[in-house]
Amino acid sequence: MFAIVCVFSVQAQSKKSTLSYPETKKETVSDTYFGTSIADPYRWLEDDRSEETGAWVKAQNEVTFNYLSQIPFRIQIKERMEKLWNYERISAPFKEGDYTYFFRNNGLQNQSVLYRKDKSGKEELFLDPNTFAKDGTTSLGNLEFSRDGSLVAYSISEAGSDWNKIIIMDAVSKKVLEQPIVDVKFSGISWLGNTGFYYSSYDKPEGSELSAKTDQHKLYFHKLGTAQKEDKVIFGQQEKRRYVGGGVSEDERYLIISAANSTTGNELYIQDLSKSDSKLVSIVNNFESNNSIIDNVGSKLYIVTNLNAPNQKIVTVDVSNPTPENWKELIPETDFVLAPSVGGGYLFANYMKDAISQVMQYDYDGKFIRKISLPGIGTAGGFSGKKTAKELYFSFSNYLTPGTIFSFEPKSGTSKVYEKPKVDFKSDEYESKQVFYTSKDGTKIPMIITHKKGLKLNGKNPTILYGYGGFNVSITPNFSVTNAVWMENGGIYAVANLRGGGEYGQKWHTAGIQQKKHNVFDDFIAAAEYLIAQKYTSSDYLAIRGGSNGGLLVGAVLTQRPDLMKVALPAVGVLDMLRYHTFTAGAGWAYDYGTANDNAEMFAYLKNYSPVHNVKKGVNYPATLVTTGDHDDRVVPAHSFKFAAELQDKQSGENPVLIRIDVNAGHGAGKPISKTIEENADIQAFTLYNMGIKKI
Repeated sequence: MFAIVCVFSVQAQSKKSTLSYPETKKETVSDTYFGTSIADPYRWLEDDRSEETGAWVKAQNEVTFNYLSQIPFRIQIKERMEKLWNYERISAPFKEGDYTYFFRNNGLQNQSVLYRKDKSGKEELFLDPNTFAKDGTTSLGNLEFSRDGSLVAYSISEAGSDWNKIIIMDAVSKKVLEQPIVDVKFSGISWLGNTGFYYSSYDKPEGSELSAKTDQHKLYFHKLGTAQKEDKVIFGQQEKRRYVGGGVSEDERYLIISAANSTTGNELYIQDLSKSDSKLVSIVNNFESNNSIIDNVGSKLYIVTNLNAPNQKIVTVDVSNPTPENWKELIPETDFVLAPSVGGGYLFANYMKDAISQVMQYDYDGKFIRKISLPGIGTAGGFSGKKTAKELYFSFSNYLTPGTIFSFEPKSGTSKVYEKPKVDFKSDEYESKQVFYTSKDGTKIPMIITHKKGLKLNGKNPTILYGYGGFNVSITPNFSVTNAVWMENGGIYAVANLRGGGEYGQKWHTAGIQQKKHNVFDDFIAAAEYLIAQKYTSSDYLAIRGGSNGGLLVGAVLTQRPDLMKVALPAVGVLDMLRYHTFTAGAGWAYDYGTANDNAEMFAYLKNYSPVHNVKKGVNYPATLVTTGDHDDRVVPAHSFKFAAELQDKQSGENPVLIRIDVNAGHGAGKPISKTIEENADIQAFTLYNMGIKKI
């Protein structure tokens, strides 16, 4: 289908920009898709292990940080972020065995610390992730206790990588019991009694572990006291699936396995662990719907599904005949997207209405108990715990309200503030409102706009427009210290809930995938045009921002409409749409994107918007700050490297095109607070400076 040829040549520099960019070598490399040859001159930047790529990264960072260091208010923004971030944060508590555990961060600790209290209330430090690495770049991932609380297994990520290690400890003595389980990726941890636990991973790939393709996920069982090489493959040896997860039900009677080849749609299996000779039983044998077992009462299973219910519903079935034709509806589909949880012997139906939370409580017979009273309009999460829990917890936040934790008594329905953070931000001086604007094809799209009260609609307000629009992900209101600082400095923060996301269920999602992907870009462009038409801002004061799939969004929109914004901020973006599926687990994104190998039509569609392939010579592109991490093995940094190289080569105007590459950082999860503050301060300083702001 495609062929590669490779001949070396050197890029000549010819820039109108006053910036002197590092020389980026061009090679004569091409792929052929359905008879069309596509040049890929920066293919060499895909080799994350080469000295040449390392030297390029270093040179680019030198230019970028030299530029950023000359912005007069950069340090001022960073210091304000540090001050605002420096508040104590305490998580909801959870009980395991004889102890009650909780996380605490004193303010600027890179990673939150796990503490516990015994029955007498005596407190002690249990696990401090800040000791894992001097620079805070090793973070805590999953943390799971055995049912009696005597054992704990936790995963760690080094330098932000998706490849993890699992550490096993005696929870009482805090003694590490055996060698870590290594080379674990996209995995949960689920104990079976005190004998061992289930986890998932891929075989370590040939070549670079940060970029090589990982395609066959497997579920393993690790028996305590044995070597990892003896771990048994439970699922995925014969069955080739890209994503496999397994867990034990709360009563430890059932093993439940989900298997998928894409980020949408999964098979569902169950095994009765109470019977020594039991086999794995298929509940759903295709990838046409999303399905998960949220609980069981004896042999009665409670399943959340979008099968014939795009907004999801809850059904029940007996494990003896668990296939869909036997499902009985318990909580029917509504007009709003359902995300359920269980705890304290109840079901909680968290509905999303126009990206805003509404929570209903039901018993296990499907009887409606009450609508939960929330403290305002925003995002609520939690309402989960063990069946025996007498008290549950939930969080609440919006763009103006720092995340507050509430305790909730499920029998009476009463709630009270458990932990309210003391943040040096005057929320009552700001306002947040939701508007609905019209996209290119007439679809109404919601957007929430947040700013200081008394804002003048004069078209001169610095504005960040944020979007994602993919993978059924819903962007709901949440407080952010970095956004608070942006608004303190007179900025507007606007979030558009684009198609491709999950805000209105599966129909909303599928309206923005594959050969409908352009709807997402149209929705984002229309959001920008709305903000300009209503004089919130203008093209001279507008920045667009997004990460990962949102980085693709920014890359596509800036190449299609470079006139629309002054600043573009694509982060860890999927930017080479012809090759994304050849790296790590990227092939699993094909449900949303399609691939260039599918057919000639899909290839042409992807090529038409792929940011790397649509940078044109002689265009005045907006000031662009590309951000990525050198250890990003989710969306490999080569996407960002190649896009930055194309923009630097072809930019015709004076606007800077820079790439900021975090060293020892990945896709974002577990990033130390120090790095988060530095990166966001640089982004905001770059944005305001290129909007012509002289001081703040």
